[in-house]
Amino acid sequence: MQVLKFGGSSVANAENINKVVEIIKSKMADAKTVVVVSALGGITDLLLKTAALAEANDEEYKNLLQEIESKHLLAVKELIPVQAQSSVLSLVKTICNEIEDICNGIFLLRELSVRTKDRIVSYGELISSQIIAAKLNAADLKAEWKDAREIIVTDSSFGKATVDFAATNKKAVSYFDASASSLFIMPGFIAADKNNVTTTLGRGGSDYTAAILAAAVDAKVLEIWTDVSGMMTADPRLVNNIKHIPQISYQEAMELSHFGAKVIYPPTIQPVMKKGIPVWIKNTFSPDEVGTVIKNEATVTGTSIQGISSINNIVLLSLEGSGMVGIPGFSKRLFEALANASINVILITQGSSEHSICVGVDEHASAKAKEVVDAAFAYEIETGKVDPIIVEKDLSIVAIVGDHMKNHSGISGKMFAALGRNGVSIRAIAQGSSERNISAVISTADVKKAINVLHEEFFETTYKQVNLFIAGLGNVGQKFLDQLQQQKQFLQDKLRLQIRVVGIANSKKMYFNEEGVDIANWQSEIQKGEAMNLAAFVSTIQNKNLRNSVFADVTANDELATVYGDLLQKSISVVACNKVAASSSYAYYKRLKDLANEFNSQFLFETNVGAGLPIIGTLKDLLHSGDKINRIQAVLSGTLNFVFNNYDGSRSFASVVKQAQDEGCTEPDPRLDLSGKDVMRKIMILARESGEQLEMDDISNNSFMPESCMTGSVDDFYAAMEKEEAHFKKILDAAKAAGKKLKFIAGYDNGKAAVGLQQVDEQSDFYHLYGKDNVVLFYTERYPLQPLVIKGAGAGAEVTASGVFADIIRVASV
Repeated sequence: MQVLKFGGSSVANAENINKVVEIIKSKMADAKTVVVVSALGGITDLLLKTAALAEANDEEYKNLLQEIESKHLLAVKELIPVQAQSSVLSLVKTICNEIEDICNGIFLLRELSVRTKDRIVSYGELISSQIIAAKLNAADLKAEWKDAREIIVTDSSFGKATVDFAATNKKAVSYFDASASSLFIMPGFIAADKNNVTTTLGRGGSDYTAAILAAAVDAKVLEIWTDVSGMMTADPRLVNNIKHIPQISYQEAMELSHFGAKVIYPPTIQPVMKKGIPVWIKNTFSPDEVGTVIKNEATVTGTSIQGISSINNIVLLSLEGSGMVGIPGFSKRLFEALANASINVILITQGSSEHSICVGVDEHASAKAKEVVDAAFAYEIETGKVDPIIVEKDLSIVAIVGDHMKNHSGISGKMFAALGRNGVSIRAIAQGSSERNISAVISTADVKKAINVLHEEFFETTYKQVNLFIAGLGNVGQKFLDQLQQQKQFLQDKLRLQIRVVGIANSKKMYFNEEGVDIANWQSEIQKGEAMNLAAFVSTIQNKNLRNSVFADVTANDELATVYGDLLQKSISVVACNKVAASSSYAYYKRLKDLANEFNSQFLFETNVGAGLPIIGTLKDLLHSGDKINRIQAVLSGTLNFVFNNYDGSRSFASVVKQAQDEGCTEPDPRLDLSGKDVMRKIMILARESGEQLEMDDISNNSFMPESCMTGSVDDFYAAMEKEEAHFKKILDAAKAAGKKLKFIAGYDNGKAAVGLQQVDEQSDFYHLYGKDNVVLFYTERYPLQPLVIKGAGAGAEVTASGVFADIIRVASV
């Protein structure tokens, strides 16, 4: 014998029921077949709503009754040939009249007992199963309909009754042995107590009905037909790149179903597990797909984890107090109080100090739970031995499940490290000695991110996904997007990394798309966005709460640099091309570094000094390996190097500066470069990264720019430089007369820093520095005489963009 169960989505309407009939037809040749069905799609909810409206004395319930009747009558007309419809239509109307009579009574009494509610919802399966039986008979498949209430016996715990297996098994064997039929149709979900009063097995109980019958008759197989092709490694509504589980053990399936995997109703496994009956999860809408088989042993898949699941709407109850330490009986009294109030405990954890014990319960039971526990410990609370029960809401449980976790070291460490890197705070942890399940209580707001993080950590063999938000789409931002588009396939093939741009912004607009911005057409994409608002931009990044989130600031905006802390403390890493934050007050710089460390995020700003040159990275490597920075000598302005390499007196100094700006070598306001302030920022950043607590006021600046050039607009600046040409010519001529070149040099020497224009001769490391090149000389304990030299292009959109790109890859590689 075989048992097939078809859920609500499989029998939602006539079109789907026709698919069910074809599946039954194909299966009948295999063995004697029992088919268990749920109510038509949405009917159970409609019945409950109808009853609730009637209890509330709301006459709208009558309209819902008409809707319920209409749905069933339509199904009959679409499924049954006209000549065979009459008796089935009459049956539907008779049952619907019964429902109406009960609801009228509820309306008059304004009372809806749990027993009456069971009676009301039972009609969904009763009608659907008889319609489907009529359809099968009309198709000449000779189906025998049987009321499950005549076989499945339960106690009188209405709403979720407990099965009397001895009585049920006896009735099932007797009935099926006596019948000559080869096809049986039965309603799921419903049963009856010893007084033949209708009971139900809990929402999702049709699976349970099928399992009870399969175990009773020692069926060779139980097939659960639903709308997915088996069990998956995670909820497909939360994770895009889920994996199919071909085979799973009974114990793993129970753990996953208990922790929210809705493919199968949790109690279903127990009856069939005792008999060793395999359970197949199959897809009604893709019947040829393999599905998942649940058996004694799971297949070895190469990973210790079979799946990840979650339960929402959890409340943590914490009982704490010094009076608990060393005193036996507190746990017993706590669980006794909850049990007596019929409150199910989902999770338990207790520290070895015995100072506190924590349990997780369903949120709907939280008020009642607090009331009964406070009452149970009223004396201890009054005398100060324990505190009143603490209730924490808006929580969920995420769990990783797998038989092969046992004796596998490092699984829990991997789980908690992955969650920690993404800023998911864990409120409580539980793991049984079977090592089949590790559960963590987290904020409900973090569930989607947590499940994606864990799925990536344990199941992703293809790539790691980084969710990138970019502010700034000027020269550097555009070049970066071009580079990212060009390297997209390389990153995935060689680094197993997918960088998905999910948000872009410029000074006018911001646009978000969790599925990924089309960066090849970002100009048209951003036009779909809304007006740029910094607070809203940051808030959206935080609220999206995506895993492996990175924010890249490719601007020079002062205000934008003030929000880094808000992002870092949400475990969103920051890659800053913008120098403002790292060169602001030391206190703010230090705060950002501390926040990154505290919240497992990163604050990287390699391009703040030397564009794409690996200057800050090299400095960190020296320090991390135990070296000490004694002195730094550097040309850190590609702009000033370009200007003084090209200014030879044959044309004005102002025209050379304008050329540099036109070629993208200067800041938007070139005065920031020519004043030496940008170089001051850079040497200060290097000094700070070396461990020095330096401020801008601590750096001396030997500026060569006349004061007249430093006021007014940028146009005023150029006009003033033309007027001051004699000043610039005099500086140039003095250097030429001495056989030297002009270089704007930054220096750091044991705690002191200075910048300024200097004349250098041929023996200087700076003499043969051409174009926009930068050079940095690190004199350290290990490089005392011959410095470590880093040299290359220190300005330009292309190289700066590559530096931003490199920082993002560094973040992703952690």
